[in-house]
Amino acid sequence: MVGPPRFKLADTAQQIVGGFLLAGPFVVTEEVWRLAEEMTRVHALATAVLVAVIGYGALYQADDDRDPDAESEVAGLPLRFVSLLGVAFGSVAILALLFDAPGTFLPDGAGVERFEITLRAITVGAVFSVVGAATADSVF
Repeated sequence: MVGPPRFKLADTAQQIVGGFLLAGPFVVTEEVWRLAEEMTRVHALATAVLVAVIGYGALYQADDDRDPDAESEVAGLPLRFVSLLGVAFGSVAILALLFDAPGTFLPDGAGVERFEITLRAITVGAVFSVVGAATADSVF
């Protein structure tokens, strides 16, 4: 009998491709940055939780071949899931910084406020990035 698929570096590479693919359009969309300006910390936290729920569901509820209990763990979480979240949030953050999206879409001002708005924008983009990352991990 063949066991569940093992998580490998190639899986992270697939997640990265999918995550970056769907993150790009949202990083360079002014509406995302305006939305992030109006979000509260509670909205951002709820959005980050939504990213985790979508990611977990896509990895383990939509794919019967995966068992989170049979995978390697990091701090009690399946390694594949931790990788997925890192890719989802990380790909948006990297693109935002590479494209200087905060400098383009946010007014000059206090650094802390710009930083917080950028984090909120990252959570918005991660909603879409996690879908691409999980899909790429599952399909390929």
